[in-house]
Amino acid sequence: MDGYANTVAPRVVNGINLDDLFALIEGVRTDPAKGKTHWRVATTWQGQTRSRAEVEGFSIGGTEVPRRFAIDIDEPCELGGSNRFANPQEHLIAALNACMTVGYVAQCAVRGITLESLAIETEGEIDLRGFLGVDPTMARGYENLRYKVSIKGNGTKEQFAEIHEAVMATSPNFYNSSRPVALRPTLVVE
Repeated sequence: MDGYANTVAPRVVNGINLDDLFALIEGVRTDPAKGKTHWRVATTWQGQTRSRAEVEGFSIGGTEVPRRFAIDIDEPCELGGSNRFANPQEHLIAALNACMTVGYVAQCAVRGITLESLAIETEGEIDLRGFLGVDPTMARGYENLRYKVSIKGNGTKEQFAEIHEAVMATSPNFYNSSRPVALRPTLVVE
C-alpha cells in the first residue's frame, strides 16, 4: 500500500452525482420522514416597486440547512418601477423553468443519457385590467403558460418523450404552477 485510501470516484452524469441521488431516493423510500422539506423566503420592501427576497435556509428530514441568498425584484418603468431587476412574473417563470431543468437533467442522468444542451422557453400574457382593478372579470394573472423544451443528447426521441412526461409528473414547480395551491395568509399590522 502506498498510504492512500483506495477510493472510487462517484458516478457523475450531467454533473449529477448518481451515488448521492440514489442514496437520497433510497433513504426517502425507507424512511419517508427524510423526504419532508420546508422552504421559506422573507421579502421586504426596498422602496418604489423594489423588494428583496432573502433565503436563510431550508430543512430536509428535520435537519436545518443554512443557505444565504438575496433575490432582488423590481418592475419595468412602464409599470411604475425602476427596471433594475426582473419582476415577480419573470421570477415565477424563471423558477418554473429552473425546477423543470433540474428534472430533465436528473431524469437523463439516472437513465445514463448525457446532455449536450437543454433550454426551456416559457411565455404567457397578463391583462393589466385585472391587476389594476379596472375590470374585476379579468384574470389577475396568467391564464396559461406555454413552454418549449429544446433538448439534445445521446438519448432517443422515445427516451426524451418519456423523460418529458416524467418531468411533468414530478417537478414541484410544474405541480405548483398547474394546480391551485392553498394560500393561508396572516396579516400583522405594526
